[in-house]
Amino acid sequence: MAESMKGLKRTHRCTEVSKENIGETVTIMGWVQRRRNLGHMIFVLVRDRSGLLQVIFDGNEIEEELFTKAGTLRNEFVVAIVGKVEARSEDINPNMKTGEIEIRAEQLRILSESQTPPFPIEENSQTKEEIRLKYRYLDLRRPDLQKNLIMRSQIATLARAFLAEEGFLEIETPTLCKSTPEGARDYLVPSRVHPGNFYALPQSPQLFKQLLMCSGYDRYFQLARCYRDEDLRADRQPEFTQIDMELSFVDVDDVIDVNERLLAKLFREVLGVEIPLPIPRMTWQEAMDRFGSDKPDIRFGMELKDISDLVKDCGFGVFTGALENGGTVRGINANGQGAMPRKKIDALVEFAKGYGAKGLAYLSIGEDGSYKSSFAKFMAEEELSAIVERLEGKPGDLLFFAADKTNIVYAVLGALRLELAKQMGLLKKEEYKFLWVVEFPLLEFSEEENRYVAMHHPFTMPMDEDIPLLDTDPGKVRAKAYDITLNGTELGGGSVRIYQGEIQEKMFEILGFSKESAYQQFGFLLNAFEYGVPPHAGLAYGFDRLVMLMAKQDNIRDVIAFPKVKDASCLMSEAPNVVDKKQLEELKITLA
Repeated sequence: MAESMKGLKRTHRCTEVSKENIGETVTIMGWVQRRRNLGHMIFVLVRDRSGLLQVIFDGNEIEEELFTKAGTLRNEFVVAIVGKVEARSEDINPNMKTGEIEIRAEQLRILSESQTPPFPIEENSQTKEEIRLKYRYLDLRRPDLQKNLIMRSQIATLARAFLAEEGFLEIETPTLCKSTPEGARDYLVPSRVHPGNFYALPQSPQLFKQLLMCSGYDRYFQLARCYRDEDLRADRQPEFTQIDMELSFVDVDDVIDVNERLLAKLFREVLGVEIPLPIPRMTWQEAMDRFGSDKPDIRFGMELKDISDLVKDCGFGVFTGALENGGTVRGINANGQGAMPRKKIDALVEFAKGYGAKGLAYLSIGEDGSYKSSFAKFMAEEELSAIVERLEGKPGDLLFFAADKTNIVYAVLGALRLELAKQMGLLKKEEYKFLWVVEFPLLEFSEEENRYVAMHHPFTMPMDEDIPLLDTDPGKVRAKAYDITLNGTELGGGSVRIYQGEIQEKMFEILGFSKESAYQQFGFLLNAFEYGVPPHAGLAYGFDRLVMLMAKQDNIRDVIAFPKVKDASCLMSEAPNVVDKKQLEELKITLA
């Protein structure tokens, strides 16, 4: 039966007890991890968020009632134990922080009993994720998840302190906003007071942080909750957190400087890792040409090589056909994979089709220098040799080629190099390779909507020298936009914002907004711009992604306390769910 604490006070967390405390009487409280009964001696391992500590109940020394009570302990019982700290005479455990000491129990209170948990509370659990998420409150007791969330808290605290020292003010922005159709789908919230009208939950605090710059706050930040109604992946959730910031009277280099120093501080203090500064920069075009991705993983090579000029007159119709349709032919070299079995190559061809490829051409180089290829019969020996030379092929290598529209070739080979790197064991989690990707295109053409759309958002400033192209060739305009990437993941992105009215109007015009529709959606921002707006720029990190990479996890759910699953539902609380009919009536909502 559960007892009360009766004025008992905890003196230490489990791993706060050390050799320095030998001879002292301490009080610890926590959960029973394991109990071993050796007849006259009971060993209990107690766990709290700091770690584990061993307690001994010696039947020869303590009253029978206390020893009997210790024998009733089960996993996950919550206990308070008073006892004397001793050095372990034997069974020293070098893998435990408290492995050289133990507590000889003098008092025990069972504060709460527990049913048998549906899975063991242990690190690296093999239990299905669906079951663990259903009982997330138990899953969160596991030491590895607790370490992740403790690290998350530490990163947030350090980021706040750093930004405050740099003159940033932490200001909260609304979470009930106006819906804007540009970007991902909004989550909508019906208004009871304004029947038929809806708020939207913010996808980011973008407009409000720009307004704060108009209001003269100079440097703003917040750890902002954001919401997007989009399909989930391993690094996405419907609700997520951003480290969001905006600065006045700055340009690209100023934003990059403060953020490089922030990242260096976080990695130094949390992981003991020194990030060499400055972080390298690469233009968007170079990233796409070399890696087929605007968030390239630069921990390994396997770069894309353009062979269009070498194959434009060859006899292989797949290559020449792609070029005649304005496309490109490029390849990558999987070093040392020349002996890959055909079955594995076929699986990679299927993988590439998932990214839009019609197929993949390949060429393997034997140890004797001979070529084995899916297209060799259509080409002369010197053409094949030129291709191999361009891809720096050597005996034992395997070359893959894609031929299609340029964007498809980038997507296919960009994904293929990552898949090959994974299979070849080239992705080392302890290696941290940062990269700034800069000079993104300002616009991209949407075939679906038959118009230009903003690659970032409609308030992104064009590069100064490209402003004249807005009238003549908008597709070639580069943006003052920058993404910070780490090991092939986009950590954050931002841009210098448009602050001159005429450029903003031109941008809306290119995006197909009339002046009326622009004011209808963004009127409060555009009106603010009539009253003296400073040059300003900002950046936002995906905080959950940052923690995921720093904690060396593969899934964002492992660094979020109560995450959603792929269909955006919570298995534990069963959200979303039906609501009371009366609530719908108050909101003037009828379900179809």
